[in-house]
Amino acid sequence: MQKKKTSKKLWIRSAVQIFFFGLIALIAVNHSLAEEGRGIAFLSSASLHAICPFGGVVTLYQLVTTGTFVQKIHESSVVLAGLVLLLAILFGPVFCGWVCPLGTVQEWFGKLGKKIFRKRYNHFIPQKIDRVLRYLRYLVLGWVIYMTAISGTLIFSNLDPYYALFHFWTGEVAVTGMIVLGVTLLGSLVVERPWCKYACPYGALLGVTNLFRVFKIRRKESSCISCNLCSEDCPMNIQVSQKKVVRDHQCISCLECTSEAVCPVADTVVLSIGEK
Repeated sequence: MQKKKTSKKLWIRSAVQIFFFGLIALIAVNHSLAEEGRGIAFLSSASLHAICPFGGVVTLYQLVTTGTFVQKIHESSVVLAGLVLLLAILFGPVFCGWVCPLGTVQEWFGKLGKKIFRKRYNHFIPQKIDRVLRYLRYLVLGWVIYMTAISGTLIFSNLDPYYALFHFWTGEVAVTGMIVLGVTLLGSLVVERPWCKYACPYGALLGVTNLFRVFKIRRKESSCISCNLCSEDCPMNIQVSQKKVVRDHQCISCLECTSEAVCPVADTVVLSIGEK
């Protein structure tokens, strides 16, 4: 069965991803220029640390206990963290699937990987091993929060591929960060969104909201024709075609599986609020 053409909703998602990638890139480049006195005035004080919602998460312990922020973290990060969490409670991890520029870059590299490896793409890691690896990001989350709490510094910045992606030309990025970024991008050629699946601590936190989010992705068994396209198109390898409601902790709310995108039957795989 042939897949439908890209829908308006998916076009909107792509446009949103490109917009945020361009915005973050502009802020990063402008911040570097501002240090030389050449930045855009209304953006000159903005930095990646100020607009990173995960920074608002890792600073919470110090903020509650001492009333101060972890070094380099700003009030705006805490506000953004709250907004992203609210969105996740309502719609799931839309930040991961629609906004995060590192996730977007992994998808772009993944498109190249699909052309190179075709049907073998995203099937190199055995399922039994893959299922175990997907819980590593919770260990990373625990380690980051613990180490930040006891050290009072943004320790994760030396490993963060997101920071490395937008600062690799500045000389400010630790070698470890560049290595993690390189492994992530190379890994994206064989595995879809490897950082998101196996290592992202913020994705791990937001993924928990899939268990109780208000608007859920549902599959209507009565109209499903078992074409399996929803499962095949899921970037996180969730078997949507076997579920009534998607509660998988890896769902990024990209909506690629829905009837607005790949499902050929209208109103069969939908984002909705209603019955459990």
